[in-house]
Amino acid sequence: MPLSIPEPCLCLVTGPTVGGRRSLLERIDEAVAGGVDMVQLRDKELPAGEMLELAVAMKETINGRARLMVNGMADTALATEADGVQLGELAMTPSEARRVVGPNCLIGRSVHSPEGAAAAQAEGVDFLLVGAMFSTASHPGIPPAGSGLLKDVRRRLERGGRSLPILGIGGINESNAGEVMRAGATGVAVITAILGASDAGQAAAGLKREMLNAWEAAAALPGKGSGVGA
Repeated sequence: MPLSIPEPCLCLVTGPTVGGRRSLLERIDEAVAGGVDMVQLRDKELPAGEMLELAVAMKETINGRARLMVNGMADTALATEADGVQLGELAMTPSEARRVVGPNCLIGRSVHSPEGAAAAQAEGVDFLLVGAMFSTASHPGIPPAGSGLLKDVRRRLERGGRSLPILGIGGINESNAGEVMRAGATGVAVITAILGASDAGQAAAGLKREMLNAWEAAAALPGKGSGVGA
């Protein structure tokens, strides 16, 4: 049976600049215990062999408590039996990735515009990462679009006739996660807000609390189903 992502979804994206491997695995363990629902392995500086080793170690650390995604490397996702692959907007097509990972893995696409979201929707992806919401050191070349981008993407997807889970990404932290959820996100994806915190578990718990508050408040509004953007 094809997988789905939890709703609302707190996604932790890894990066090459935050500690060594042991520290990263410890923080991932703490973050998942604190409420992270999905972990995306993203490190474009690692050679393929080391990426595979790290993916295996992360899968063991997560131990089924959260989804594991591999950024950009469908073959690594397949080899480690990860839950899916996350594709950049200019990376391989979802159909190419699907041929590698099979029918039951998740395929996410990172997009930066309503047009990019519509194209990904037509390509049959399972969810979107949309950003950058706010200023972020991990994507210095992408100007922040604000939460209005999420509203525009949601409207464009509704015109396409197929709803998709949308995760906001880029400069999101505990103080603005609720704003992103209220704009129509299914969840948020973060790097520094968790991995840069002194306590990854507490940081994850704080983010999840703000997300759930916004999600439940939106669900209670007249005409809403379950969650923000329903």
